Amino acid sequence: MIELSDDKILYAFSKDLEPALTVKSGETVRVRTKDCFGNQVQTPEDELDSIDWDAINPATGPIYVEGAVAGGSLKVRIDAIEFDGQTASCTGKDEGVYGDKLECWSTRLCKIEEDELVWDDKVRLSLTPMIGVIGVAPAGDPVNCGTPGVHGGNMDNTKIAPGATLYFPVAVDGALFGCGDMHAVMGDGEVSVSGAEAAGHATVTLTALPDLSIDTPLIENETEFGVIYSAETLDAAADGAVHRMVDLVSDRTGKDPAELVMLFSLCGNVEVCQMVDPEKTVRFMVPKHVLDSYGFEL
Repeated sequence: MIELSDDKILYAFSKDLEPALTVKSGETVRVRTKDCFGNQVQTPEDELDSIDWDAINPATGPIYVEGAVAGGSLKVRIDAIEFDGQTASCTGKDEGVYGDKLECWSTRLCKIEEDELVWDDKVRLSLTPMIGVIGVAPAGDPVNCGTPGVHGGNMDNTKIAPGATLYFPVAVDGALFGCGDMHAVMGDGEVSVSGAEAAGHATVTLTALPDLSIDTPLIENETEFGVIYSAETLDAAADGAVHRMVDLVSDRTGKDPAELVMLFSLCGNVEVCQMVDPEKTVRFMVPKHVLDSYGFEL
């Protein structure tokens, strides 16, 4: 298996970056990632006020995928996520949803024991591994790794987990894929501005789909298919995700949009990914068995 170390990192997705690695379409890469703090918070004495804030939210990469072309798509299968043994969580003044009530930074370090995170002597949480920052280079100006968009980026989507497959619109040849900011546990919304941030390894399979044209990331797992969309507000993000799902399914099945939106109102779910980044992110998920009934394919 191909390995990529975390000494090859980016702080903004950009078409101008030199590839850290070049792979053939369909190859699998085990990517070493730093946590969102750039591994700077390791002990209770590591104060957030003193870390290098220009070195946060690093993604490992970029990876050039042969056969990925502008106007096509990149298929990314999440094969596995492995963590180091410790996580870090934080919140602070003007950070997250409750930051207006806070006056200073707070940090919590937790141990991972087997398949659980130990919060304290009373609370243990089952691990829910996911990747927070994942995407490709945008067509225009660089986008820092803390911001989501149509290229992916800091979507903080709990469904980006082992077994999921994502599809990204490719804006530049080679796609220039990167990922990082993994979480051992995180709830939808990421309300404090962090999950259980952890360094580790993400194993992904990267496949070029030059004939698939999309305008925002898509996601599927064993039971669901969805659209991911980011916008300035949660309302706008939800509207964008629902509109794109209805249009996508209608275009590929010939079903009337009015019929589809009524059906999706019964079986689809608008779900908040994160509400704490410069752009808010929503996913709209529909059961695959419903789409399969109409012969839906990308």
